[in-house]
Amino acid sequence: MELGFVTWDVSPEILHFGKLSIRYYGLFWSMGLLIGYYLLHRFARNEKFSSSIADKVALYAAIGVLIGARLGHCLIYDPKYYLLEHPIELFYFWEGGLASHGGGVGVLIALWILARQLRVPMLWIMDRISIPIALIATLIRLGNLMNSEIYGIETSRPWGFIFTRVGETVPHHPTQIYEASCYLLVFFLLLFLYYRRPIVREYRGLLFSVFLVLMFTARFMLEFVKEPQSAYEIGMPLNMGQILSIPFLIYGIILLIRELKRGAVGKLAIVLPKEIRKKK
Repeated sequence: MELGFVTWDVSPEILHFGKLSIRYYGLFWSMGLLIGYYLLHRFARNEKFSSSIADKVALYAAIGVLIGARLGHCLIYDPKYYLLEHPIELFYFWEGGLASHGGGVGVLIALWILARQLRVPMLWIMDRISIPIALIATLIRLGNLMNSEIYGIETSRPWGFIFTRVGETVPHHPTQIYEASCYLLVFFLLLFLYYRRPIVREYRGLLFSVFLVLMFTARFMLEFVKEPQSAYEIGMPLNMGQILSIPFLIYGIILLIRELKRGAVGKLAIVLPKEIRKKK
């Protein structure tokens, strides 16, 4: 501690083997994907649909989020560097540089493709995948904290962090912790609604809409206390994170209102085709 502030000097690496290293960021990503896979299988047992569906949802979501997040970072925050100067580095996933909005778009595209293949409603998939995604987002922000990146503006609050590893000498808002806390609350809320209020599963898209509204409201508001991620954002009334959050937030609100008005669509076993149910 320094003058009531937190001096953050944690190494982003856990273990180092020559040129190879195990980093907290990658570990948290892996943990999130594994826990998400486990949760999807729990949902399969709970609702009695085929575990192979859970496998496919997990696989498509993982591929979609990784590709989308990487391309989103490269194309949104530094297109000149990646497209014109170092295009091969678009594929350097291990170096970090992942954008959550790009990951969101990647997941939507991947699961839209899967929904068409399975011939099931995409919103049914999104209701279930939203729960582990909220947890994955929590772990990613903790990974950002361990990397001393994506932190906030200067603050005089006693909980401010001095990120000495990146040359900071004054305290900044630990926005990684703020976001992780918000996303973790969303995760527990969605999990509570899924298990304790099973009727919400009859409202196609309700869990997904709650996810969108809460996650992107939190993201939009917390961007006000974040440092700009790219030089071109300096002086903008809204930064790129906020601009990209608006479509997700608007769609979430529209979807939430629509589903609440429309009411229950019927039980899963009645609505879904036989292919998705667990075979006896």
